[in-house]
Amino acid sequence: MLLSIALIIGVGLLLGGICQKIRFPALFGMIIGGILIGPYALNLIDSSILSISSDIRSIALMIILIRAGLKLEISDLKKVGRPAVLMCFLPACFEIAGMMILAPALMGMSVLDAAIMGAVVGAVSPAVIVPRMIRLIDERCGTEKGIPQMILAGASADDVFVIVLFTTFTSLAQGGSFSVMNIVNIPVSIILGAVVGILSGVLFAWTANKIKIDPTVQVMLLLMLVFFLHTIEDKFSAVVPFASLIAVMCTGIGIKRKSGSLAVRLSDQFNSLWKMAEVFLFVLVGASVAIDSIHRAGTASVVLLSGVLVFRMAGVFVCLLFTKLNVKERLFCMIAYTPKATVQAAIGGLPLAMGMPCGEIILTISVIAILLTAPLGAFGIDLTYKKLLETSRE
Repeated sequence: MLLSIALIIGVGLLLGGICQKIRFPALFGMIIGGILIGPYALNLIDSSILSISSDIRSIALMIILIRAGLKLEISDLKKVGRPAVLMCFLPACFEIAGMMILAPALMGMSVLDAAIMGAVVGAVSPAVIVPRMIRLIDERCGTEKGIPQMILAGASADDVFVIVLFTTFTSLAQGGSFSVMNIVNIPVSIILGAVVGILSGVLFAWTANKIKIDPTVQVMLLLMLVFFLHTIEDKFSAVVPFASLIAVMCTGIGIKRKSGSLAVRLSDQFNSLWKMAEVFLFVLVGASVAIDSIHRAGTASVVLLSGVLVFRMAGVFVCLLFTKLNVKERLFCMIAYTPKATVQAAIGGLPLAMGMPCGEIILTISVIAILLTAPLGAFGIDLTYKKLLETSRE
């Protein structure tokens, strides 16, 4: 196991660094490194690491969501208003609709199977988007109109929405029935997650200010808290709808609202934690990629993904109608909402594990979506944000 950890760190840092030197996103090199040392290529990662890969990716995801919450201002989101709410679900709906239109013709699958595939592919990647939006907030780029804040909030809620739809569609495909409560539970889980997260953050900040605790211990206690929030969803989601990703981010928001100075200190420490978490996240995402399935998909898969991304970008455009954003800013939002990685790596293989006939093609499309959109989306954000967004002087 220790050798595998050393390989993950070494390969991730090396290939990530090489990509940065040639002005490519570091995550592209990390994903490629994961593919090379993963079970479908050189098979150098110990099975004990692979067996907990999803848990490690979840920890990395929680770290970046805490960072996002510690940076996010509720007042900025209030300024954005309606578009921030629409970004939580409308682009995903457009993309799933696009998949249901295009996939039956291009891949020869049923509309229901296409809906399942749309739900898998339809989620954006917080792992790609969140660190970049945090950087924009730090550089005050686009913050005057709340653009990075809107994308931060939307990307987190988007995942919750799409995963619930995925559960509903797979239930229908396996002979289950449609339940209105599944749809009702979406806003309930988001609202409950936000309320619990903010209250947890406020309570944490109040306790940390009342009791003298070492800064390193504060970080460990905050991680313990968000791990507990994540466990609530795993253990009790069948009883109480609860969006743990929203809760984790809102914990950071609650801390910032209660104590800005504490939020700054924690943010600095979580910035350092993210440097390690990022390597594990993207290398392990790469390790989940089944190379042998890619060549079987052919050009039709690339055409399909390109088509549904057009639908997603149209959804973003509709969300931004009647706003003060100019053409360049709207174009940036459309680009920023394209990367996919973590959700596809997490649930892309589930239909195949369930024994569904469409499982292999869904897994293949998920893999190609990661390889195409994660690096290209990250590169698109990095390349365009200074050209398309205004920088605030405050």
